[in-house]
Formats: sequence, C-alpha cells, structure tokens
Amino acid sequence: QVQLVESGGGLVQPGGSLTLSCAASGFIFSSSAMRWYRQAPGKERELVAGITGDGGITTYVGSVKGRFTISRDNAKNAMYLQMNSLKPEDTAVYYCNVLIISTDYWGQGTQVIVSS
Repeated sequence: QVQLVESGGGLVQPGGSLTLSCAASGFIFSSSAMRWYRQAPGKERELVAGITGDGGITTYVGSVKGRFTISRDNAKNAMYLQMNSLKPEDTAVYYCNVLIISTDYWGQGTQVIVSS
C-alpha cells in the first residue's frame, strides 16, 4: 500500500533553515509527481511546491519562491524540501502528497515552528 512518511520538522528561529524529507513506498515513485503541502493553525491546507517524476520541473507557491527548494532522489524513493530564510508565517504542519489514479495520499505530517 502507498505509504508516505515525513521527517525533519522542528523549532527554528526566524532566518534559519530546515530540510524536510518524505520517504515513499508502495507505488512507482520515479513515475509520480510529488507535492509538499502545509497547513497552518486555523487555515486551509495549501500547496507549497511540486516536482515531476524525473525532477525536471518544479513549481512553488509565490510566498516561498527563492527560499524553498523541492528535490527528489528516485534511487532512494525520497523527496525533500530545503527551507531557507524561514519566517514565522512558515509555521505549519508540512505534508507529503502523491496523486495516484484520482486518489490523494498523504503522510502524517511534520511540524515546523518558526519562532524566536
């Protein structure tokens, strides 16, 4: 079965960096576009970044462009989100996502808190 497991969240000061990881299994990872979403307290879940199966195309929401970098290692069935220059408004639970035959699959999420 499809399984997504996020890790790497934590508490970081404004201006700091974190790298999130998503370990995937149960599907053909290299053929699947992947996404990072986040959900802040009291807000709807929003798409943060996406990457094609071969890693050749990446997209970002405007608020993270130039600060976040999405990447993947198909040999390891893993996806990453490098987050730099973090701001308090980046505080959220971050989720790994894959859409397979019209079904969305989600990990359990990893908490990121940006605070001094």
